[in-house]
Amino acid sequence: MALYRLVRPFAFALDAERAHRLTIRALRLLPGGTPAAPDPMLAVRVAGLDFPNPVGLAAGFDKDAEVFAQMLGFGFGSVEVGTLTPILQAGNPGPRLFRLAEDRAVINRMGFNNQGHQAALARLATRDRARGIVGVNIGAHKDSAAGSAAIADYAAGVRTMAAAADYLTVNISSPNTPGLRALQGKGALADLLAAVIEARGAGPAQTGGRRPPLFLKVAPDLDRDEIDDIARAAIDHGVDALIVANTTISRPMLRSRHRYEAGGLSGAPLKALALARLRDFRRATGGALPLIAAGGIENGTDAFDRIRAGASLIQLYSALVYGGPGLAGEIARALKRLLALHGFARLTDAVGTEKPV
Repeated sequence: MALYRLVRPFAFALDAERAHRLTIRALRLLPGGTPAAPDPMLAVRVAGLDFPNPVGLAAGFDKDAEVFAQMLGFGFGSVEVGTLTPILQAGNPGPRLFRLAEDRAVINRMGFNNQGHQAALARLATRDRARGIVGVNIGAHKDSAAGSAAIADYAAGVRTMAAAADYLTVNISSPNTPGLRALQGKGALADLLAAVIEARGAGPAQTGGRRPPLFLKVAPDLDRDEIDDIARAAIDHGVDALIVANTTISRPMLRSRHRYEAGGLSGAPLKALALARLRDFRRATGGALPLIAAGGIENGTDAFDRIRAGASLIQLYSALVYGGPGLAGEIARALKRLLALHGFARLTDAVGTEKPV
């Protein structure tokens, strides 16, 4: 962490996207580190997977599965790569990534820029699964991000990436691909989930015989009826977990000069909204579906609050911009202290113990 504080001013002097690409290139030069060992207090089993600790790296950092081994070496209990689309996609025009340093936040309108399924598959196919959990986040190409064409892209993502992924995340909550969030609607979501579940069950010829768990990533910008509809559809179709939540299109009070940029807002200002949506989904699912918390998590207290509110796992990304790669280990250690302080022997004992608010 101390080293990152020395390096950060130089990184912040660069355009945010250029700094990110340089970070990925630098990480690629490093060998894969030692993955986190299962911690007796923090280890948790979700959707049949054994996570050594609950702190995961959210999608968006390692879009093309280039540095998942290196990030697992920084203490993350899991790494989610992507978002991946069937074919290469350049994404939206730049500039499209903005640091809001005064707010400890980020705004992005990247638009699912990635090299496509096959490029990532080539990197993931030979990985040692014993060295950590890697999930794959799949999306729809911009040219097909509505209706049946979009659903076909998700089904293709499941068929292509199932053999290499420990779990798959269906991302229908990015605000930066036109029409994508419409897939959260009741009818469209039912059609989408039916298609991806069918694709996962396609058989050995198309998925390598693997049927990885399917997670669904939702937006924080949902009303009560939408939350109830999504929860019911996820349960009815056998989704294995919900990730709550992606970036927001809302704009709370912000100080940065970039506060009016279009795109999804992440980081500290999302904290209250993401926690509220997590509580809403806990209520709507009645604890019948594992929840993974994302959005505004930057320290052990934030992680503990999400666990108490019903999350079994957490994910972060934007906080790394300000805290550095050692943040995963720091949060895990702080979470252990908080669990012990509140009388919990294991993380699983604390899940959902928050009193209704």
